[in-house]
Amino acid sequence: MFSWLYLAFVTLLALTSMTSQENFRIDLFKIKKSALSLGLAIGLTLLSGCQTLSSFFPEDEEKTVTIEFPEPQSETVVTHEFELPDGENMVGSLAAIDTRENDALPDIARHFGLGYNDISIANSAVSPWTPKPGSRVLLPLQFILPDSPHKGIALNLANMRLFYYPKKQPDKVYTYPVGIGRQGWNTPMGQTSIVAKDANPSWNVPESIHREHAEKGDSLPKVVRSGPDNPLGLYAMRLGFPGYLIHGTNKPYGIGMQISHGCVQLYPEDIEVLFKKATVGMPVRIIHQPYLTAWHEDMLYLEAHEPLPKWAKEKAGLRKKVVKDLHELSAKKGVAVDWEKVERILQRSDGIPTPILVQSPDVAELSANALQLKHPGQFYDQPVAGELKDSDWAILVASFNDETKAQQLATMLNHQGPIIPARKIQKDDAYQVIAGPFKSKTEMKAAAKRIKMDFEIDSEPVKPRLTSVN
Repeated sequence: MFSWLYLAFVTLLALTSMTSQENFRIDLFKIKKSALSLGLAIGLTLLSGCQTLSSFFPEDEEKTVTIEFPEPQSETVVTHEFELPDGENMVGSLAAIDTRENDALPDIARHFGLGYNDISIANSAVSPWTPKPGSRVLLPLQFILPDSPHKGIALNLANMRLFYYPKKQPDKVYTYPVGIGRQGWNTPMGQTSIVAKDANPSWNVPESIHREHAEKGDSLPKVVRSGPDNPLGLYAMRLGFPGYLIHGTNKPYGIGMQISHGCVQLYPEDIEVLFKKATVGMPVRIIHQPYLTAWHEDMLYLEAHEPLPKWAKEKAGLRKKVVKDLHELSAKKGVAVDWEKVERILQRSDGIPTPILVQSPDVAELSANALQLKHPGQFYDQPVAGELKDSDWAILVASFNDETKAQQLATMLNHQGPIIPARKIQKDDAYQVIAGPFKSKTEMKAAAKRIKMDFEIDSEPVKPRLTSVN
Protein backbone atom coordinates (compact mmCIF):
# COMPACT_ATOMS: atom_id res chain seq x y z
CA MET A 1 0.00 0.00 0.00
CA PHE A 2 1.27 3.48 -0.76
CA SER A 3 1.23 6.16 1.86
CA TRP A 4 -0.04 9.64 1.17
CA LEU A 5 -1.76 12.16 3.42
CA TYR A 6 -4.64 12.10 1.06
CA LEU A 7 -7.52 14.48 0.50
CA ALA A 8 -8.23 15.33 4.16
CA PHE A 9 -5.89 18.27 4.18
CA VAL A 10 -6.62 19.33 0.61
CA THR A 11 -10.34 19.70 1.09
CA LEU A 12 -9.92 22.37 3.73
CA LEU A 13 -9.96 19.96 6.65
CA ALA A 14 -7.53 19.72 9.53
CA LEU A 15 -7.27 16.67 11.68
CA THR A 16 -7.13 18.03 15.22
CA SER A 17 -7.72 17.14 18.87
CA MET A 18 -6.87 13.45 18.43
CA THR A 19 -7.51 12.23 21.94
CA SER A 20 -9.83 9.22 22.00
CA GLN A 21 -12.05 7.81 19.30
CA GLU A 22 -15.03 9.21 21.11
CA ASN A 23 -13.61 12.75 21.21
CA PHE A 24 -11.93 12.75 17.82
CA ARG A 25 -13.09 15.67 15.73
CA ILE A 26 -12.33 17.30 12.39
CA ASP A 27 -12.38 21.09 12.05
CA LEU A 28 -12.85 23.03 8.85
CA PHE A 29 -10.21 25.48 7.88
CA LYS A 30 -11.80 28.81 7.17
CA ILE A 31 -9.67 29.81 4.22
CA LYS A 32 -10.62 32.84 2.16
CA LYS A 33 -10.44 32.51 -1.59
CA SER A 34 -7.43 34.80 -1.73
CA ALA A 35 -5.55 32.27 0.39
CA LEU A 36 -6.86 29.21 -1.44
CA SER A 37 -3.70 27.96 -3.06
CA LEU A 38 -4.60 24.38 -3.75
CA GLY A 39 -1.11 23.63 -4.93
CA LEU A 40 0.40 24.80 -1.64
CA ALA A 41 -1.99 22.77 0.48
CA ILE A 42 -1.33 19.62 -1.47
CA GLY A 43 2.37 20.22 -1.84
CA LEU A 44 2.73 20.28 1.94
CA THR A 45 0.71 17.18 2.61
CA LEU A 46 0.34 14.65 -0.20
CA LEU A 47 2.45 11.76 -1.42
CA SER A 48 2.01 9.30 -4.27
CA GLY A 49 3.97 6.54 -5.93
CA CYS A 50 5.40 8.43 -8.91
CA GLN A 51 8.55 10.61 -8.98
CA THR A 52 -1.94 20.82 -4.49
CA LEU A 53 -15.50 29.86 -7.93
CA SER A 54 -15.28 32.05 -5.99
CA SER A 55 -19.04 32.04 -5.39
CA PHE A 56 -21.18 33.05 -8.31
CA PHE A 57 -21.40 36.46 -6.69
CA PRO A 58 -17.89 37.34 -5.46
CA GLU A 59 -17.58 39.59 -2.45
CA ASP A 60 -14.99 41.74 -4.16
CA GLU A 61 -17.53 42.87 -6.74
CA GLU A 62 -19.81 44.11 -3.97
CA LYS A 63 -22.98 43.46 -5.90
CA THR A 64 -26.33 42.06 -4.93
CA VAL A 65 -27.76 40.21 -7.90
CA THR A 66 -31.01 38.28 -8.04
CA ILE A 67 -30.93 35.67 -10.77
CA GLU A 68 -33.36 32.89 -11.60
CA PHE A 69 -31.35 29.99 -12.94
CA PRO A 70 -32.74 28.11 -15.94
CA GLU A 71 -34.30 24.66 -15.87
CA PRO A 72 -32.04 21.77 -16.96
CA GLN A 73 -31.62 21.88 -20.71
CA SER A 74 -29.23 19.09 -21.64
CA GLU A 75 -27.79 15.80 -20.43
CA THR A 76 -24.39 16.26 -22.09
CA VAL A 77 -21.76 18.90 -22.74
CA VAL A 78 -18.45 18.78 -24.58
CA THR A 79 -15.70 18.03 -22.09
CA HIS A 80 -12.54 16.84 -23.86
CA GLU A 81 -12.63 17.13 -27.66
CA PHE A 82 -13.14 20.64 -29.02
CA GLU A 83 -13.30 22.17 -32.46
CA LEU A 84 -10.46 24.63 -32.97
CA PRO A 85 -11.16 27.09 -35.80
CA ASP A 86 -8.13 28.75 -37.32
CA GLY A 87 -6.99 31.70 -35.24
CA GLU A 88 -8.98 30.75 -32.12
CA ASN A 89 -7.32 30.16 -28.78
CA MET A 90 -10.33 29.69 -26.51
CA VAL A 91 -12.60 26.64 -26.55
CA GLY A 92 -15.55 25.20 -24.66
CA SER A 93 -18.40 26.71 -22.68
CA LEU A 94 -19.55 27.02 -19.09
CA ALA A 95 -22.13 24.61 -17.73
CA ALA A 96 -23.81 24.03 -14.37
CA ILE A 97 -25.53 21.23 -12.49
CA ASP A 98 -27.57 20.98 -9.30
CA THR A 99 -26.42 18.50 -6.66
CA ARG A 100 -28.39 15.66 -5.16
CA GLU A 101 -28.08 13.70 -1.93
CA ASN A 102 -24.67 11.99 -1.55
CA ASP A 103 -23.04 13.94 -4.40
CA ALA A 104 -19.43 15.07 -4.00
CA LEU A 105 -17.61 17.65 -6.10
CA PRO A 106 -14.77 15.24 -7.03
CA ASP A 107 -17.32 12.87 -8.59
CA ILE A 108 -18.90 15.71 -10.56
CA ALA A 109 -15.46 16.91 -11.63
CA ARG A 110 -14.37 13.52 -12.94
CA HIS A 111 -17.65 12.93 -14.76
CA PHE A 112 -17.24 16.18 -16.69
CA GLY A 113 -13.50 16.04 -17.35
CA LEU A 114 -12.42 18.47 -14.63
CA GLY A 115 -9.83 18.21 -11.88
CA TYR A 116 -10.23 18.88 -8.18
CA ASN A 117 -8.63 22.29 -8.62
CA ASP A 118 -11.01 23.26 -11.44
CA ILE A 119 -14.23 22.53 -9.59
CA SER A 120 -13.25 23.47 -6.03
CA ILE A 121 -11.82 26.89 -6.90
CA ALA A 122 -14.73 27.72 -9.20
CA ASN A 123 -17.19 26.76 -6.44
CA SER A 124 -15.46 27.88 -3.26
CA ALA A 125 -18.79 28.44 -1.50
CA VAL A 126 -19.75 24.76 -1.92
CA SER A 127 -18.46 22.05 0.42
CA PRO A 128 -16.42 19.63 -1.74
CA TRP A 129 -17.43 16.48 0.12
CA THR A 130 -20.84 17.33 1.56
CA PRO A 131 -22.56 19.81 -0.77
CA LYS A 132 -26.13 20.48 0.24
CA PRO A 133 -28.66 18.90 -2.12
CA GLY A 134 -29.79 21.52 -4.63
CA SER A 135 -26.47 23.38 -4.62
CA ARG A 136 -25.70 24.82 -8.04
CA VAL A 137 -22.23 23.79 -9.17
CA LEU A 138 -20.51 25.68 -11.98
CA LEU A 139 -18.57 23.50 -14.43
CA PRO A 140 -15.67 25.62 -15.79
CA LEU A 141 -15.47 23.84 -19.15
CA GLN A 142 -14.19 26.86 -21.06
CA PHE A 143 -10.43 27.08 -21.53
CA ILE A 144 -7.95 29.57 -22.93
CA LEU A 145 -5.20 27.64 -24.67
CA PRO A 146 -1.68 28.25 -23.38
CA ASP A 147 0.66 30.46 -25.35
CA SER A 148 2.64 27.67 -27.03
CA PRO A 149 2.77 25.98 -30.45
CA HIS A 150 -0.35 23.99 -31.35
CA LYS A 151 1.72 20.87 -31.81
CA GLY A 152 1.87 17.63 -29.86
CA ILE A 153 1.22 18.05 -26.15
CA ALA A 154 1.27 21.28 -24.16
CA LEU A 155 1.02 21.01 -20.38
CA ASN A 156 0.26 24.13 -18.37
CA LEU A 157 1.29 23.49 -14.78
CA ALA A 158 -0.50 26.60 -13.53
CA ASN A 159 -3.97 25.22 -14.22
CA MET A 160 -2.94 21.55 -14.14
CA ARG A 161 -4.27 20.89 -17.62
CA LEU A 162 -2.90 19.09 -20.65
CA PHE A 163 -3.72 20.08 -24.23
CA TYR A 164 -3.17 17.66 -27.11
CA TYR A 165 -3.08 18.91 -30.71
CA PRO A 166 -3.45 15.97 -33.12
CA LYS A 167 -1.24 16.33 -36.20
CA LYS A 168 -3.85 14.80 -38.50
CA GLN A 169 -6.66 16.95 -37.06
CA PRO A 170 -5.39 20.55 -37.04
CA ASP A 171 -8.92 21.81 -36.39
CA LYS A 172 -9.24 19.96 -33.06
CA VAL A 173 -7.76 20.07 -29.56
CA TYR A 174 -8.16 17.58 -26.74
CA THR A 175 -7.75 18.62 -23.12
CA TYR A 176 -7.47 16.68 -19.87
CA PRO A 177 -6.96 17.61 -16.21
CA VAL A 178 -3.77 16.29 -14.63
CA GLY A 179 -2.06 15.74 -11.31
CA ILE A 180 1.47 17.13 -11.13
CA GLY A 181 4.52 17.19 -8.86
CA ARG A 182 4.12 18.45 -5.33
CA GLN A 183 6.29 21.14 -3.79
CA GLY A 184 9.86 19.87 -3.55
CA TRP A 185 9.18 17.33 -6.32
CA ASN A 186 8.13 19.79 -9.01
CA THR A 187 7.33 18.60 -12.51
CA PRO A 188 10.16 19.80 -14.76
CA MET A 189 9.52 22.51 -17.33
CA GLY A 190 10.76 22.79 -20.89
CA GLN A 191 10.66 21.08 -24.25
CA THR A 192 10.84 17.28 -24.40
CA SER A 193 9.11 14.39 -26.18
CA ILE A 194 7.55 10.99 -25.65
CA VAL A 195 10.35 8.46 -25.88
CA ALA A 196 8.48 5.24 -25.05
CA LYS A 197 4.99 3.88 -24.37
CA ASP A 198 4.20 1.07 -21.94
CA ALA A 199 0.87 -0.67 -21.39
CA ASN A 200 0.42 -2.44 -18.04
CA PRO A 201 3.70 -0.96 -16.77
CA SER A 202 5.62 -2.14 -13.74
CA TRP A 203 6.87 0.47 -11.30
CA ASN A 204 10.50 0.32 -10.28
CA VAL A 205 10.37 2.10 -6.94
CA PRO A 206 13.08 4.78 -6.64
CA GLU A 207 15.31 4.62 -3.57
CA SER A 208 14.15 8.08 -2.47
CA ILE A 209 10.55 6.88 -2.29
CA HIS A 210 11.63 3.73 -0.43
CA ARG A 211 13.20 5.97 2.21
CA GLU A 212 10.17 8.25 2.34
CA HIS A 213 7.79 5.36 3.00
CA ALA A 214 10.16 3.66 5.42
CA GLU A 215 10.15 6.79 7.58
CA LYS A 216 6.40 6.31 7.95
CA GLY A 217 6.70 2.62 8.78
CA ASP A 218 5.64 1.45 5.33
CA SER A 219 7.84 -0.89 3.31
CA LEU A 220 7.63 -1.06 -0.47
CA PRO A 221 8.82 -3.79 -2.82
CA LYS A 222 11.56 -3.00 -5.32
CA VAL A 223 9.14 -3.52 -8.21
CA VAL A 224 5.36 -3.13 -8.21
CA ARG A 225 3.71 -5.14 -10.96
CA SER A 226 0.70 -3.94 -12.93
CA GLY A 227 -2.50 -4.03 -10.90
CA PRO A 228 -4.64 -2.03 -8.45
CA ASP A 229 -1.66 -1.22 -6.21
CA ASN A 230 0.42 0.23 -9.04
CA PRO A 231 0.41 4.06 -8.91
CA LEU A 232 1.25 4.22 -12.63
CA GLY A 233 -2.14 2.81 -13.56
CA LEU A 234 -2.50 0.82 -16.79
CA TYR A 235 -0.67 3.14 -19.19
CA ALA A 236 2.57 5.10 -19.05
CA MET A 237 4.44 7.26 -21.57
CA ARG A 238 8.07 8.02 -20.79
CA LEU A 239 9.38 11.51 -21.39
CA GLY A 240 12.79 12.66 -22.51
CA PHE A 241 13.28 14.02 -19.01
CA PRO A 242 14.87 10.98 -17.29
CA GLY A 243 12.63 9.44 -14.65
CA TYR A 244 9.48 11.37 -15.61
CA LEU A 245 6.33 9.98 -17.21
CA ILE A 246 2.80 10.81 -18.26
CA HIS A 247 0.75 7.98 -16.78
CA GLY A 248 -2.51 6.86 -15.24
CA THR A 249 -3.18 6.44 -11.54
CA ASN A 250 -4.81 4.17 -8.99
CA LYS A 251 -5.80 7.27 -7.02
CA PRO A 252 -8.03 9.12 -9.51
CA TYR A 253 -9.27 11.69 -7.00
CA GLY A 254 -5.79 13.21 -6.85
CA ILE A 255 -6.19 14.60 -10.37
CA GLY A 256 -6.14 18.39 -10.30
CA MET A 257 -3.69 18.49 -7.41
CA GLN A 258 0.03 18.78 -6.76
CA ILE A 259 0.33 15.21 -5.66
CA SER A 260 3.10 13.28 -7.41
CA HIS A 261 6.87 13.04 -7.18
CA GLY A 262 7.09 14.95 -10.46
CA CYS A 263 5.27 12.75 -12.96
CA VAL A 264 2.10 13.81 -14.76
CA GLN A 265 -1.00 11.78 -13.87
CA LEU A 266 -4.33 11.48 -15.72
CA TYR A 267 -7.65 9.86 -14.89
CA PRO A 268 -7.56 6.17 -15.98
CA GLU A 269 -10.15 6.80 -18.68
CA ASP A 270 -8.23 9.82 -20.03
CA ILE A 271 -4.78 8.23 -20.19
CA GLU A 272 -6.27 5.30 -22.11
CA VAL A 273 -7.50 7.66 -24.85
CA LEU A 274 -4.34 9.77 -24.92
CA PHE A 275 -2.11 6.68 -24.90
CA LYS A 276 -3.78 5.42 -28.06
CA LYS A 277 -3.53 8.79 -29.81
CA ALA A 278 0.00 9.81 -28.81
CA THR A 279 3.06 8.54 -30.68
CA VAL A 280 6.69 8.02 -29.77
CA GLY A 281 8.61 11.14 -30.76
CA MET A 282 5.64 13.46 -30.17
CA PRO A 283 6.80 16.82 -28.78
CA VAL A 284 5.80 17.72 -25.21
CA ARG A 285 6.13 21.26 -23.91
CA ILE A 286 5.70 21.88 -20.17
CA ILE A 287 5.04 25.50 -19.14
CA HIS A 288 3.72 27.59 -16.26
CA GLN A 289 1.28 30.28 -17.42
CA PRO A 290 -1.14 31.36 -14.66
CA TYR A 291 -2.55 34.31 -16.62
CA LEU A 292 -4.02 33.64 -20.06
CA THR A 293 -5.65 36.00 -22.57
CA ALA A 294 -7.73 35.40 -25.68
CA TRP A 295 -9.75 37.21 -28.32
CA HIS A 296 -13.03 35.40 -28.88
CA GLU A 297 -15.98 36.69 -30.89
CA ASP A 298 -14.65 40.26 -30.80
CA MET A 299 -14.23 40.14 -27.03
CA LEU A 300 -11.04 40.13 -24.95
CA TYR A 301 -10.92 37.50 -22.19
CA LEU A 302 -8.69 36.95 -19.18
CA GLU A 303 -8.30 33.64 -17.34
CA ALA A 304 -6.40 33.79 -14.05
CA HIS A 305 -4.96 31.09 -11.82
CA GLU A 306 -2.95 31.35 -8.66
CA PRO A 307 0.74 30.75 -9.50
CA LEU A 308 2.06 27.51 -8.04
CA PRO A 309 4.14 27.79 -4.85
CA LYS A 310 7.40 27.47 -6.78
CA TRP A 311 6.55 30.73 -8.56
CA ALA A 312 4.93 32.52 -5.61
CA LYS A 313 7.74 35.08 -5.40
CA GLU A 314 7.26 35.88 -9.08
CA LYS A 315 3.55 36.61 -8.74
CA ALA A 316 3.88 40.41 -8.85
CA GLY A 317 6.04 40.24 -11.95
CA LEU A 318 3.69 37.82 -13.67
CA ARG A 319 0.74 40.11 -12.96
CA LYS A 320 2.61 43.17 -14.29
CA LYS A 321 3.42 41.29 -17.46
CA VAL A 322 -0.18 40.28 -18.19
CA VAL A 323 -1.39 43.84 -17.50
CA LYS A 324 1.26 45.14 -19.90
CA ASP A 325 0.18 42.60 -22.52
CA LEU A 326 -3.45 43.64 -22.10
CA HIS A 327 -2.53 47.31 -22.58
CA GLU A 328 -0.79 46.40 -25.83
CA LEU A 329 -3.63 44.20 -27.04
CA SER A 330 -6.33 46.75 -26.27
CA ALA A 331 -4.35 49.58 -27.88
CA LYS A 332 -3.79 47.51 -31.00
CA LYS A 333 -7.52 46.78 -31.32
CA GLY A 334 -8.62 50.24 -30.18
CA VAL A 335 -10.87 48.92 -27.39
CA ALA A 336 -11.44 50.01 -23.79
CA VAL A 337 -10.55 47.62 -20.97
CA ASP A 338 -12.28 47.69 -17.59
CA TRP A 339 -9.10 47.76 -15.48
CA GLU A 340 -10.95 47.45 -12.16
CA LYS A 341 -12.49 44.27 -13.47
CA VAL A 342 -9.06 43.00 -14.51
CA GLU A 343 -7.85 43.53 -10.95
CA ARG A 344 -10.85 41.63 -9.55
CA ILE A 345 -10.19 38.70 -11.87
CA LEU A 346 -6.52 38.59 -10.87
CA GLN A 347 -7.49 38.69 -7.20
CA ARG A 348 -10.10 35.96 -7.68
CA SER A 349 -7.91 33.64 -9.77
CA ASP A 350 -10.81 31.24 -10.21
CA GLY A 351 -9.82 29.87 -13.62
CA ILE A 352 -12.96 31.16 -15.35
CA PRO A 353 -12.29 32.97 -18.66
CA THR A 354 -13.98 36.34 -18.16
CA PRO A 355 -14.50 39.17 -20.69
CA ILE A 356 -12.75 42.35 -19.62
CA LEU A 357 -13.88 45.09 -22.01
CA VAL A 358 -15.94 47.95 -20.60
CA GLN A 359 -19.57 46.93 -19.98
CA SER A 360 -18.83 43.25 -20.66
CA PRO A 361 -20.61 40.55 -18.61
CA ASP A 362 -19.23 39.78 -15.16
CA VAL A 363 -18.79 36.33 -13.65
CA ALA A 364 -22.26 36.35 -12.09
CA GLU A 365 -23.89 36.86 -15.48
CA LEU A 366 -21.64 34.27 -17.10
CA SER A 367 -22.60 31.75 -14.43
CA ALA A 368 -26.30 32.53 -14.76
CA ASN A 369 -26.11 31.91 -18.51
CA ALA A 370 -24.19 28.63 -18.19
CA LEU A 371 -25.77 25.59 -19.80
CA GLN A 372 -27.87 23.95 -17.10
CA LEU A 373 -27.39 20.17 -17.21
CA LYS A 374 -29.68 17.41 -16.11
CA HIS A 375 -28.37 15.24 -13.30
CA PRO A 376 -27.18 11.84 -14.66
CA GLY A 377 -28.29 9.99 -11.54
CA GLN A 378 -24.93 8.29 -11.15
CA PHE A 379 -21.61 9.92 -11.98
CA TYR A 380 -18.87 8.07 -13.81
CA ASP A 381 -17.23 5.43 -11.58
CA GLN A 382 -18.78 7.04 -8.51
CA PRO A 383 -17.69 4.97 -5.51
CA VAL A 384 -20.39 3.11 -3.63
CA ALA A 385 -19.78 1.36 -0.32
CA GLY A 386 -21.14 -2.17 -0.26
CA GLU A 387 -23.70 -3.37 2.24
CA LEU A 388 -22.21 -4.08 5.65
CA LYS A 389 -23.48 -7.29 7.25
CA ASP A 390 -23.15 -8.60 10.79
CA SER A 391 -20.77 -11.28 9.57
CA ASP A 392 -18.28 -8.83 8.00
CA TRP A 393 -15.04 -7.47 9.40
CA ALA A 394 -15.19 -3.70 9.79
CA ILE A 395 -13.35 -0.75 11.33
CA LEU A 396 -14.55 1.94 13.70
CA VAL A 397 -12.64 4.88 12.22
CA ALA A 398 -13.91 7.77 14.33
CA SER A 399 -16.88 9.19 16.24
CA PHE A 400 -18.32 12.69 15.95
CA ASN A 401 -20.98 14.83 17.53
CA ASP A 402 -21.40 16.56 14.17
CA GLU A 403 -23.22 14.55 11.47
CA THR A 404 -21.74 16.59 8.61
CA LYS A 405 -18.17 15.94 9.74
CA ALA A 406 -18.87 12.23 10.00
CA GLN A 407 -20.31 12.20 6.48
CA GLN A 408 -17.31 14.16 5.27
CA LEU A 409 -14.80 11.62 6.52
CA ALA A 410 -16.86 8.69 5.24
CA THR A 411 -17.03 10.25 1.79
CA MET A 412 -13.30 10.90 1.75
CA LEU A 413 -12.57 7.27 2.68
CA ASN A 414 -14.78 6.14 -0.19
CA HIS A 415 -12.65 8.25 -2.51
CA GLN A 416 -9.34 6.70 -1.52
CA GLY A 417 -7.52 4.77 -4.17
CA PRO A 418 -8.35 1.95 -4.02
CA ILE A 419 -11.63 2.64 -2.22
CA ILE A 420 -11.96 2.12 1.52
CA PRO A 421 -15.72 1.52 1.77
CA ALA A 422 -17.24 3.55 4.58
CA ARG A 423 -20.48 5.03 5.84
CA LYS A 424 -21.71 7.05 8.81
CA ILE A 425 -24.12 5.53 11.28
CA GLN A 426 -25.89 7.08 14.24
CA LYS A 427 -25.32 5.48 17.61
CA ASP A 428 -26.98 7.11 20.57
CA ASP A 429 -26.13 10.82 20.31
CA ALA A 430 -22.98 10.32 18.21
CA TYR A 431 -22.20 9.62 14.57
CA GLN A 432 -19.71 6.86 13.88
CA VAL A 433 -17.70 6.33 10.71
CA ILE A 434 -17.53 2.61 10.00
CA ALA A 435 -15.29 1.25 7.23
CA GLY A 436 -16.04 -2.09 5.62
CA PRO A 437 -17.00 -4.67 4.62
CA PHE A 438 -13.70 -6.50 4.48
CA LYS A 439 -13.43 -10.12 3.38
CA SER A 440 -10.94 -11.11 6.06
CA LYS A 441 -9.07 -9.95 9.12
CA THR A 442 -5.97 -9.50 6.95
CA GLU A 443 -7.81 -7.19 4.55
CA MET A 444 -9.24 -5.26 7.49
CA LYS A 445 -5.76 -4.77 9.00
CA ALA A 446 -4.42 -3.56 5.67
CA ALA A 447 -7.21 -0.97 5.46
CA ALA A 448 -6.56 0.15 9.04
CA LYS A 449 -2.89 0.64 8.16
CA ARG A 450 -3.83 2.77 5.16
CA ILE A 451 -6.13 4.90 7.31
CA LYS A 452 -3.28 5.39 9.77
CA MET A 453 -0.85 6.30 6.98
CA ASP A 454 -3.20 8.53 5.03
CA PHE A 455 -5.21 10.24 7.75
CA GLU A 456 -3.14 9.70 10.90
CA ILE A 457 -6.13 8.11 12.62
CA ASP A 458 -5.80 5.12 14.94
CA SER A 459 -8.92 3.14 14.09
CA GLU A 460 -10.39 0.17 15.95
CA PRO A 461 -11.23 -3.24 14.44
CA VAL A 462 -14.81 -4.43 14.69
CA LYS A 463 -15.12 -8.21 14.70
CA PRO A 464 -17.89 -9.99 12.77
CA ARG A 465 -21.34 -10.05 14.35
CA LEU A 466 -21.59 -6.23 14.28
CA THR A 467 -25.05 -5.37 15.53
CA SER A 468 -25.07 -1.55 15.60
CA VAL A 469 -25.17 -1.02 11.83
CA ASN A 470 -28.53 -1.04 10.15
